[in-house]
Amino acid sequence: MPMAPTALADRLGRWSSGRGPLYLLLAARLRRLVDQGELAPGTALPPDRSLAAALAVGRGTVVAAYEQLRTEGRIVRRQGSGTRVAGPVRDRPRETTGAPVFLHLLERQDADVILLACAAPAAPPPVLLSAYERAVAQLALLTGDIGYHPSGHPRLRRAVADHYTRRGVPTAPEQILVTNGGQQALSLLARAFVEPGGEVLVEAPTYPGALEAFRERSALLRTLPVGLDGFETAVRSPARRPDLAYVVSTHHNPTGAVLPPLARRRLAVAAGAAGVPLIDDEVLAQLAFPGDDTPPPLAAYGATVITVGSLSKSVWGGLRVGWIRATEAIVDRLARLRAVHDLGGNLPAQLAAAELLPGLERWCRDTAADRRARHDHLLAELARRLPQWQVRPVGGGQTLWVRLPHGDGDTFAQTALRHGVAVLPGSGLDASGASKDHVRLHFLASPDDLTEAVRRLAVAWCAYGGGQGGGAPAGAGVTARSYERSADRRNPVRRTG
Repeated sequence: MPMAPTALADRLGRWSSGRGPLYLLLAARLRRLVDQGELAPGTALPPDRSLAAALAVGRGTVVAAYEQLRTEGRIVRRQGSGTRVAGPVRDRPRETTGAPVFLHLLERQDADVILLACAAPAAPPPVLLSAYERAVAQLALLTGDIGYHPSGHPRLRRAVADHYTRRGVPTAPEQILVTNGGQQALSLLARAFVEPGGEVLVEAPTYPGALEAFRERSALLRTLPVGLDGFETAVRSPARRPDLAYVVSTHHNPTGAVLPPLARRRLAVAAGAAGVPLIDDEVLAQLAFPGDDTPPPLAAYGATVITVGSLSKSVWGGLRVGWIRATEAIVDRLARLRAVHDLGGNLPAQLAAAELLPGLERWCRDTAADRRARHDHLLAELARRLPQWQVRPVGGGQTLWVRLPHGDGDTFAQTALRHGVAVLPGSGLDASGASKDHVRLHFLASPDDLTEAVRRLAVAWCAYGGGQGGGAPAGAGVTARSYERSADRRNPVRRTG
């Protein structure tokens, strides 16, 4: 059975973001997957037409790429038996992730590509540099500290605990585990609570990194609407008790929704009564727009709620500091699990984070007006150039959830990338498969970049055939940017990276 075209498209990632003929770009990415063992010897590759449809290119592009690899000896093509990676079939395939699209979000891109896929601040802010200056001064005074703190440095644990206490959730330092970002927090929780084959309740759609963490544990993902609507019914039967539930209650990723207080209380009470560990991902909770107040944390409504936080979205992704707030017993258990792979986080970063946290709310308020302005600017540009796209304003966070009137997000994302914009297709955020007609855009870029990004998206939408599924896919001899260059000649606009 050949590999599914969509599965190979996910592994290919942003293969078309470079320069040169599309077939050479496709061949280069396939070559890399073969050489690195991601496509094992004997793997059956998708037929030409089905892969071309998944990548939104002409069949000739795939045929030429396959032919290039055939002449190099990397694949074998036989009439009637299809296309396979050269070499004998392995008894055990090399272990790899089933959703490498998450990794491709973080790959370096051609300078011409405007990134609207991975939402995070583009540079460390001045407050972080100042915090590091103070942290380095403290580091010089340390004595009697070998630097290993599996649960986190005591100063940071205290700062995080105080952060929650100020927000109406009294917390002791012993209830805090410091992690290397929110993603490690989710991975630790998945390892602690999810048995292989166990069920995890997730929203549809939701944060793709959480889905990756649960899938890595071979979890069965059971989806509910945003806000885990229907949670009480889902956990009522002891025979189907899930191992874990995961929700983004504030400035939901990707929709921006905020769970109301009454719904928070019902969710927390139901989880506690059913004995189901409930994770509330609060990474985006501090990013409200001016005048948009948010309810207290979900943990304020139930003592058993497990909270994940991070400074990656509110400050900078390169500051790999996150945390878990839970009961002392859970924190102790997670610290033992963490120590098997990681004896502790970066100490200077933790000291800098401890300097930042007392002023985090003020920093987020000071930057809220700018985030709101960029959100409004992106909405206005979409309404002007792509009025047929369906998108709702949000009250905070970093992303817009866009529904395409026709077609699907996966193939349109491929087309958009060839026009110099990286967007995130909705299929990777929805375990139910119901968001294939969506894409996620972030609004953190500068207004000029957002204007240019939407202009390129409008050109890409036209090339896509207005979403009718046909479009004008480039053939084997067409370069990845030729269509865009012709559009630039018709409508010259400053190009930004």
